[in-house]
Amino acid sequence: MAEVREFTLPDLGEGLTGAEIVRWLVEVGEVVAVDQPVVEVETAKALVDVPCPYGGVVTARFGEEGTELPVGAPLLTVAVPTGEGGTQTVGGGTQTVGDGSSTAGGGSSAVDGRAPAAEGGSGNVLVGYGTSAPSARRRRVRPAPPAPASGPVGGVGGGAGEGVAEGLAGGLASTATSGPVAASSPAAAANPVAAHPVPPAPGSGPEANGAARPAPGPVSVISPLVRRLAREHGLDLHELRGSGPDGLILRGDVERAAQAAQAAQAAPAPAPAPVAAGTREADGTRVAVRGVRGAEKLARSRREIPDATCWVDADATELLAARAAMNAAGPKISLLALLARICTAALARHPELNATVSEGEITRRSDVHLGFAAQTDRGLVVPVVHDAHARDTAGLSAELTRLTEAARSGTLTPAELTGGTFTLNNYGVFGVDGSTPIINHPEAAMLGVGRIAAKPWVHQDQLAIRQVVQLSLTFDHRVCDGGIAGGFLRYVADCVEHPAVLLRSV
Repeated sequence: MAEVREFTLPDLGEGLTGAEIVRWLVEVGEVVAVDQPVVEVETAKALVDVPCPYGGVVTARFGEEGTELPVGAPLLTVAVPTGEGGTQTVGGGTQTVGDGSSTAGGGSSAVDGRAPAAEGGSGNVLVGYGTSAPSARRRRVRPAPPAPASGPVGGVGGGAGEGVAEGLAGGLASTATSGPVAASSPAAAANPVAAHPVPPAPGSGPEANGAARPAPGPVSVISPLVRRLAREHGLDLHELRGSGPDGLILRGDVERAAQAAQAAQAAPAPAPAPVAAGTREADGTRVAVRGVRGAEKLARSRREIPDATCWVDADATELLAARAAMNAAGPKISLLALLARICTAALARHPELNATVSEGEITRRSDVHLGFAAQTDRGLVVPVVHDAHARDTAGLSAELTRLTEAARSGTLTPAELTGGTFTLNNYGVFGVDGSTPIINHPEAAMLGVGRIAAKPWVHQDQLAIRQVVQLSLTFDHRVCDGGIAGGFLRYVADCVEHPAVLLRSV
């Protein structure tokens, strides 16, 4: 017996909305193990090998290499071995796999954009997959039309003695719908139009004589973007005929239907106003919002977090001298590592800022997972140094260097891009003094460090040229007030100006 599980594209970190399939690592019919990488995808941040949380036989793949899929779209289906009476629930029917028969009915859906919990499944949790957090929106499952009383209904599995791979691959390889799956019966094969209904001709059909409209059947759609586009234009997917394989409804089908509907309703447009002398239409290039700039995480942060920023100038001359002394006696220590060490010490004194805010709750963390901003050819990424509080300065420097190189080469894993509790942002690499950043949701604060520049500074009651840096702290005002934020920033500035202060917390 085997139960068919659908594996969808998980959130790969940074709140990105999709990824492009670069290379499939498994074929249909191949046996995969739990947590085995099955596909290589490329996000705006990195190339990622995506592991499958199920072990079994691959029965179907969704999307060719080069196809861009949104988060939550199906990647593949796997036949997972189960005990006697194992069932596969797809769309609106419950099917028993491996005994040569199937029962079409109004069962519940397990292929609903989220995988069901599985005994013996992956012990790892992919970001945004298999967790208890509610998804953005569950897709509605329409019940499949009841099978005719006469005539057998074809099963997904083969006859007695037929292998799981052969029976499941044959029954599911052509299934590319995120909604209900039509029964693979001879009647359905003889009448494919029933699976892709088209609008009736004017004056005909049940609506013309006042009869009730029949219940809609399954819709052949994979992409949630296609469904959303149809909703935005008020289109019924049941009335569209898909141009893709096996009648699959594509984005272009929805756009053409929307254009046709607009053309039918459009009134004659007025003549354009004459262009004033000396002016012309502005030229420009339309570019889709992609990557981190289009991530829901940024929009949610700006929408939900009541952020505030405080800042202070600090004399970093002594810190630079201390770094030079350390580097002369051993392995090189980066300035960012020193600042990271100062951050962990400051968070130990002000734990309110080492927190996350989600679903109206504040979670204070005892462990520090320090994110840091890194600029790459793919844009801005925020790798995370996990358990930064347990590392010494040399360990922080080594891990920061490793993660920076991985970010630039595009090989960061989802785990290395998620789970942060506080972010350190070095604006100095851009030659600027500071910024008011967007907090990395669901974190509660971010420390910004500007460039270190020679400036006039009063030192020991004398005017001197010192190396001055601007420090800024942007924080979620729901987590703490200005007193705690100011105390944190003042401690960081004291450590920058007098590195010996750190010895108190070592």
